[in-house]
Amino acid sequence: MPAPHPAESRSDAELIRANRGFYDSLWAGAKLIAPACFNTWPLLHELAAAAPRRLEVAPGLRPRLPLHGSCFVDLSHAALRCLQASGADAVHGMIGALPYGDASFDLVCALDILEHVADDEGALAELARVAAPGAAVLLSVPLHPAAWTAFDDFVGHCRRYEPERIVALLARHGFSIERSAVYGMQPKSSRLLELGQWYLTHHRERAMWWYNRVLMPLGLRFQKPLRWRAGLGDTSGVDELLLRCCYRPVSAPSR
Repeated sequence: MPAPHPAESRSDAELIRANRGFYDSLWAGAKLIAPACFNTWPLLHELAAAAPRRLEVAPGLRPRLPLHGSCFVDLSHAALRCLQASGADAVHGMIGALPYGDASFDLVCALDILEHVADDEGALAELARVAAPGAAVLLSVPLHPAAWTAFDDFVGHCRRYEPERIVALLARHGFSIERSAVYGMQPKSSRLLELGQWYLTHHRERAMWWYNRVLMPLGLRFQKPLRWRAGLGDTSGVDELLLRCCYRPVSAPSR
């Protein structure tokens, strides 16, 4: 079989279908997990407390910003219902067309998003539009196209980023990387990955039950602490990075 490879030729419509197919099934059987349960909380809660206007894009049922006082945008109606039932200000929308005015937020969070959209330039332009000058912008991105697996395809990823590419891409839209942290979990076993994907393909409901009831709680229990480091840091062998950026408006980027 040919090696899997990034799917940057996929259209937005194809990616939306793939993402909805996976995440609607995931969120339909999941419970909301409070932001304080994640290893991102020690890095974000003081930042959030200092930002009166906060936005998190596409959190699903794994929000990282405080539920009260933050705005949330998501495509999944199942996730939105649960967020709203918990008192969150959550509305339907996409990263490429956010339903907010210019310079509306002091803190913008978009984790695990850029790799899911065909037009990442447009997504970043939209984040820049709603961010106030000097706003903190939190992003996470998977690195190294050579690390692409079939699971990236299955969950609707469009790409992985070379480190120099993400730095240049962010800079074009006024985002400078101030800090980063090694983030995410890369599967250690290709056989385990193949088995999980087979179950997700052929027994999706059962696979989602195991993920939500067993694997996710175990993952939360054994999370490793995150630590900020200056700038991008060493990216050798790093699967994914959490990036803390500062936004300063620039002239319109060339597309």
